[in-house]
Amino acid sequence: MHKEIERKFLVISSAYKKEANRKTTIIQAFLNKDPERTVRIRIRGDKAWITVKGKSTDEGLSRLEWEKEIPLNEAEQLLKLCLPTTIHKNRYEVPFGDFLIEVDEFKNENKGLVIAEIELPNSNVKLPPLPQWMGKEVTGNVAYYNSQL
Repeated sequence: MHKEIERKFLVISSAYKKEANRKTTIIQAFLNKDPERTVRIRIRGDKAWITVKGKSTDEGLSRLEWEKEIPLNEAEQLLKLCLPTTIHKNRYEVPFGDFLIEVDEFKNENKGLVIAEIELPNSNVKLPPLPQWMGKEVTGNVAYYNSQL
């Protein structure tokens, strides 16, 4: 198990697409959305995972995370057991100095929402100036947690 430390930002233009070096489609849903712990099933391409995330710290910057790859056919079956509202999104990976920005472009019910996430090695890391296509920081804003969409 590791501690996930990330910052989230709204995206205000599509310029990230030109900087991305990878695009994948993600389908995910939640078996549990309890604020103390969430359990997510995710399919990305031809691979799948089950992920358990603990409660976020007060500022929303970090939380415990456990993830395990599972067979694709099992993930497809588990998606049928998940709570309503399956999330469909395209993920763009954008190199950013020593970091990677993951930009999620949501589809269906959340169409129009685009969020950028930067995972950090620790909570004291200072980021360089952000790309101009990144807008307001929403780290810790529960409304932007995937489990709430």
